[in-house]
Amino acid sequence: MLRSVLQRRGVSTVPVNRKEAWLFVDSVFPIQLAAWDPRHYIGFFRREFLLTSLQTKLSNVKAHNFQVVDLQPHAKDGGVYVRFAYTPQVEQEDTILKDVENAVREEASAHGGFPNWLGLASGNVWVVQGSPWREDMKRFASPMVKVFFDGPDVKEQDLYEAFRPYGRIKDITFPTAVPAGQPRYATVTFQHTHSATIARNVLYGLDIRSQPSTQTRIRTLYQKPIQAHAVRDWISSHPKLVLPLVIFLLGSLSYAIFDPVRSIMVEGKLLNWFDYREYTLYQWLRTNAVARLGAPPSTPVADPLPGVWKERSDAQASLRAYLVDKPTTVAFMHGPQGSGKTTMVESTLGDTGRSVLYIDCRELQKQASDSQLIGALAKQTGYWPVFTLANSMGNLIDVASVGLIGQKAGVSKSLPDQLTEILNVVAVGLSRVATAHKSDKQRKVDREQRRREQETQSRIVAEKIDRGVWHDGRIDCVAGNGVMSELGVGDEPMDASEEVVPINRASTEAKEEKRENLSDTDLDAVNAMPIVVIRNYSSKIGATREELLAVLASWAASLVENQIAHVVVLSDNRENGKRVAKALPSKPLYSIGLSDADAESSLSFMRQKLKDAGIDVDFTKEQTAAIARLGGRASDLESLIHKVRNGQDPKEAVEEIINQGVGELRKNAFGDDVDDAKSLPWAREQVWHLVTLLSKKPEVAYYDLIADFPFKGDETALRNMEHAELISITTKNGRPSTIKPGKPVFRWVFDKLVQDPVFHASQEINFNDKAIAKQEATIKACEEELRLLGEIMKAEPKPWYSWLISRSTATRKRARYVAEKMLKAERKLEGFERKNDLLKSGLANAF
Repeated sequence: MLRSVLQRRGVSTVPVNRKEAWLFVDSVFPIQLAAWDPRHYIGFFRREFLLTSLQTKLSNVKAHNFQVVDLQPHAKDGGVYVRFAYTPQVEQEDTILKDVENAVREEASAHGGFPNWLGLASGNVWVVQGSPWREDMKRFASPMVKVFFDGPDVKEQDLYEAFRPYGRIKDITFPTAVPAGQPRYATVTFQHTHSATIARNVLYGLDIRSQPSTQTRIRTLYQKPIQAHAVRDWISSHPKLVLPLVIFLLGSLSYAIFDPVRSIMVEGKLLNWFDYREYTLYQWLRTNAVARLGAPPSTPVADPLPGVWKERSDAQASLRAYLVDKPTTVAFMHGPQGSGKTTMVESTLGDTGRSVLYIDCRELQKQASDSQLIGALAKQTGYWPVFTLANSMGNLIDVASVGLIGQKAGVSKSLPDQLTEILNVVAVGLSRVATAHKSDKQRKVDREQRRREQETQSRIVAEKIDRGVWHDGRIDCVAGNGVMSELGVGDEPMDASEEVVPINRASTEAKEEKRENLSDTDLDAVNAMPIVVIRNYSSKIGATREELLAVLASWAASLVENQIAHVVVLSDNRENGKRVAKALPSKPLYSIGLSDADAESSLSFMRQKLKDAGIDVDFTKEQTAAIARLGGRASDLESLIHKVRNGQDPKEAVEEIINQGVGELRKNAFGDDVDDAKSLPWAREQVWHLVTLLSKKPEVAYYDLIADFPFKGDETALRNMEHAELISITTKNGRPSTIKPGKPVFRWVFDKLVQDPVFHASQEINFNDKAIAKQEATIKACEEELRLLGEIMKAEPKPWYSWLISRSTATRKRARYVAEKMLKAERKLEGFERKNDLLKSGLANAF
């Protein structure tokens, strides 16, 4: 196509007596640096114009009978190959080509330079010293030219002299050793890509003398500044630098982007941004649509009267007193499970109208893995987005890094570190909530203050009008100024002293109001603080996560120390407060105890609840006694109230609760079978002995119990029973004092369990068997010691009168003591054997 275009322009064939050569005109088209370079299309649309303009300028050159034979655009490198014919002369060939090159340059300069795709005269022309190669492969220009040698290596100085005319050279890389059969090459790095394109197109296929009698043909190609897989190879060869850098970048991304988003999400959870029930549109629809369709309004449950439950009223007053002051310590509320701690706290906090964040440790401890625990904590606190898979991938990266660099990369984090990171972001969200509440409160105060100022100003104007001293300056615009202003003022008296009085009075009122606002600033700051409630703060059997409790304790301490929020910790056991106290070593905990109600409070509570449900009942003496057996545990009272509301007799309901407790106790304390009992953290004989004692009396002395069989100093079993809420251990002066049933109703549950003849006999036989084994072990130990003492006494020297007078020695005293001990153990063993015989005969008759 291009040849036909040139033929239409009058290009003739080359005579036989003439020679041909090539020129390369640069900068006609844009140099294409990549496949997506948009400048390439600009040159494509202007190609016809640029080639025509170039043909016109070259046609004026007459040196050595210069004649253009063909134009071959090489748009990828931004130039055009010009094939021309000339008449050879006697002088050397190089001189003729140089003259042609200069003549073309002079002609272009005289007529505005060579055509350019931007319309600028910035190109130049060069004689092609090698052979043109117009390839259209995806090899784009770069400042680095790779020079292959077809023959011996060319000296560095010769390469420099050959390539330097086309532009400044930054560096020449000398040929390196290559495998056999592959060509050797050098790399010439130009300062500009434009120079590299000229050298690559002009010098390709040039023969350079490498030795006195040998020439080497060079082939020029572009080399990418960044070779394929160079980055990947560098990364794989420098893991000690790359891995820490990647970790730093990921951490920076998390802190810069995700953490602010997470703190905003925590703020939104506490401020109910995502609760549709808080929006005005939903409330309007509920009021004007749902209510009018006949949906019955929900009747709120009335709170008990103040005198119904004295213990709860005292705890509620203590909690309110803690919340109205600045937080300096953590409020630790303890009480047995089912005593109504959560209900009382929710009711009290609901009256304050403050933002509350609940964290349930029991739900967190139920999670099977660390990632599930992180996800559960994030869900409770509103922490989002959370990437639970990231830590698992971090563990894999650490394992791989040990093989690469010999040490962990530090990508994965331990569970306490992850929990601390989440809770720190939550703390930022809590501080944002306090700031939001303060700003909202300040806006309301400013709005109210502006309203009062407007009312005050209106009152002042009204007082002036009543006294006849008010003047509206707008009338002056109608009546005029100067002499004509009399029409605007009229005959009103203008006493300045009378006008000052109301203004002074207004300023005095503003100062008093400002003083009141300053006195309420601290109270508003306290009310703006959110409240954090940590529920079920205890370690249960089989689901202990001490690191979770330790992190929560440290976080709660930091919240109150920095006065970010009030923190209330709910626990079933007072001993759990030690973990929180360790986080606040210099400040005591604000302890709030919630115990079971007494008989009078329990009865009043039931009557109040039944009255709220529309049931007016008068309990008989038998029913009152039955309710007293249930005790004052809130959960048991609620269960009894539910049964009575369903029409069940209170006495029968109490009996049913006791029977249900017997079944649960038999399963939880003794296990379903022998294999199940092995998984319990106590022995059957231990819990049976304790149940038997507590069925006879309300409490047992702590140290008296552990002094003898079956505990014999084993306090771990008692602590495990307390955690399982089978018993409760009271303290006195910081030490354990007495042991009581875990719930008041357990007193009667224990009694009913002991009265079961079959179960009683089986457990007594098991207890006696363990006691018999202990006594047998004691007897065997005594026998061994007596045998040893007998050998010692035989070896002792005896005086000649020993047969006449018995002499007391240490071995004889020890033998007498051991014999008496063995006798006592034998008598106990015989007693246990007799009991077992009677129990076994009773079991045979029972079936």
